[in-house]
Amino acid sequence: MKYCFGVDIGGTFIKLGLFTTEGELLDKWEIKTRREDSSSHILPDIADALLGKIKEKGIEKGDVAGIGFGTPGPVTEDGVAVCPANLDWVNKPVAKELSDLTGLPCRGGNDVNVAGLGEMWRGGAKGYKNAVVVPIGTGVGAAIIVNGKVIIGATGAAGEIGHIHVDNEIKEACGCGAVGCVEQFSSATGLVRMAKKMLIETDRKTLLRDADEVTAKAVVDAAKAGDKAADEIFDKFCDYLGYSFAATAAVIDPEIFIIGGGVSKAGQVLVDRVQTYFKKYVWPGRRDVKFALAELGNDAGIYGAASMVIGIEK
Repeated sequence: MKYCFGVDIGGTFIKLGLFTTEGELLDKWEIKTRREDSSSHILPDIADALLGKIKEKGIEKGDVAGIGFGTPGPVTEDGVAVCPANLDWVNKPVAKELSDLTGLPCRGGNDVNVAGLGEMWRGGAKGYKNAVVVPIGTGVGAAIIVNGKVIIGATGAAGEIGHIHVDNEIKEACGCGAVGCVEQFSSATGLVRMAKKMLIETDRKTLLRDADEVTAKAVVDAAKAGDKAADEIFDKFCDYLGYSFAATAAVIDPEIFIIGGGVSKAGQVLVDRVQTYFKKYVWPGRRDVKFALAELGNDAGIYGAASMVIGIEK
């Protein structure tokens, strides 16, 4: 039997998975992301964890095909992490260093792109060669998969659909420095911003006034419960997201959009409403694009990282 590892490097925790090269997840676990000393402990900690798992399971090192990883921010084709958010790395040759530490081949990519590969391999996009996988959380990004390959672009920054311009009225700047980005409306952060703005600027009756904390989940739950004010906020969220998907479809021509991330827990109501706005804005030739929810949840990253090792990209 042949094995491989998938590693999802986050700012707080690192998720690790042991797989067979056929795609069976045999074990998964987490270790803390030690960012002290300029994040110099992260790769040695990962190497120790993986080598320890090989020993624990009695696996011959020659039976391990390699290690795949995902990390925030742009990642070059040879596995250099350019400037990952929440990690103190600049042009860090992660693939080379992790390979040197473990003696195993290593490949890597941007965490959103890697999660997209996971969904294509074993999740909601399985069976498709042209997909856009969109995790919606604090921000909005996308894994653009064309003919089975992730498109990373000239600097590794392809798929930043959260920074498509959609609004001319907002005055606050997006985290990217621009104004009027999708991400300012169609993210968990955007939902909360719009809800708090409504609560401050109006006296509308809404369940959100009684919420212990105004969160994205609170807004969606209130909308589902028939709260008109919350539903209008949720509707704007879906409107701008549908517009950005329509713009993406005009360029990429995908078979399917997969919606993931924390906000996707809203379920089918989210998919249905985004799809309605998508059909409103998209050019007629692409109104038949499919929509679905992601299936792998927080495991998408380790699945996708492992898939890079065995070469599911054809």
